[in-house]
Amino acid sequence: MTKKQKDTIDFEHSLAELESIIEKMEKGELTLEQSLQDFERGVFLTRSCQKALKDAEQRVMVLMSQAGEDTLQTLTPPPGNETMES
Repeated sequence: MTKKQKDTIDFEHSLAELESIIEKMEKGELTLEQSLQDFERGVFLTRSCQKALKDAEQRVMVLMSQAGEDTLQTLTPPPGNETMES
């Protein structure tokens, strides 16, 4: 398995775990201690995902620079998909 594949799997796994934590917390059935532990884990996972996205953005910028492009363009969502974040 290449580092790129591992990073993708780690990101996807972290994101799935974060979504699971959010679902559990939204149900409100956890004890205070469980909620605090899950919150702490969620913060760690959020930071991990943010770092992975930042790393991916830097890799894209390097590739674009090598191809003669200097900046990233902000994409607008396609019609009917206004909830898409940029």
